[in-house]
Amino acid sequence: MKMNDEKIEIVNRQRKIKIDARQWRGFAERAASVVAEAAGKSLTIAFVSDVKMRELNKLYRGVDTTTDVLSFASAPDEFFDAATESSNFENGDYASDYLGDIVISLEQAARQAAENRLDFDTEIRQLILHGILHLCGYDHETDAGEMNRKELQLRDELGI
Repeated sequence: MKMNDEKIEIVNRQRKIKIDARQWRGFAERAASVVAEAAGKSLTIAFVSDVKMRELNKLYRGVDTTTDVLSFASAPDEFFDAATESSNFENGDYASDYLGDIVISLEQAARQAAENRLDFDTEIRQLILHGILHLCGYDHETDAGEMNRKELQLRDELGI
């Protein structure tokens, strides 16, 4: 995560699909602004290959296959003092301001877009929004449809 004025960092760790980091940063900023829990917070989005996504999915979820998106919510670490909301990072509010990391497999996203007859950019927008909701604590596997309802509402709001 960059320690500057940019709230969203885009990292491209794959070579197969060309991306425009500015486009995705702009969209992610808009998406984060409409999710109340994410407004004004920082996050990182990493675009990766299927190979890297499979490694991450196996390591963190025990699932030996690629997936479209993984979210890694930030949690206060041993250096963070919740009582004073400070840390020993240069930017004192870094720990409380940082939501976490979203990892997206562009290869998987391209396959899903084709399967669902969606534009590739639309698929990426949906995955970014989905990842942001996960960073904010939403979990479609355990919340009886709450995350899905929220996501559909926000897709309409964002025009996706």
